[in-house]
Amino acid sequence: MSEFQEFLQEQLKDEEFKKEYETIQPEMDVIRAIVDARISQNLTQKELAERTGINQADISKLENGTRNPSLNLLKRLADGMGMNLELVFTPKNVMK
Repeated sequence: MSEFQEFLQEQLKDEEFKKEYETIQPEMDVIRAIVDARISQNLTQKELAERTGINQADISKLENGTRNPSLNLLKRLADGMGMNLELVFTPKNVMK
C-alpha cells in the first residue's frame, strides 16, 4: 500500500473527513476518468482541445476541478478521444 493510501485509510477513520471525502468522490472520479483517458492516448490538453473544439484552458479547468462538466461536454471529450461515454448508477455500500 502506498504512503498516500495508508494516510487516506487513517484519515477515513474520522467520520467528518469520511463524509466530506465521500461527498466529493464522484467529482474526483470524473476528473480521474478524463485525465486517464487523455493520457492513455498520449494526448496533450492542446491536442484534445484541437480534436474537440473545446478551449485548452477549459480542459485544464475540468482536469483541476475548477469547472464542472455538462454531459454534453463529457460527450464531446469522449468523441474527441474515440471513446463512448457511459454513466453508471450503482448501489451504495450500506453499512449497518
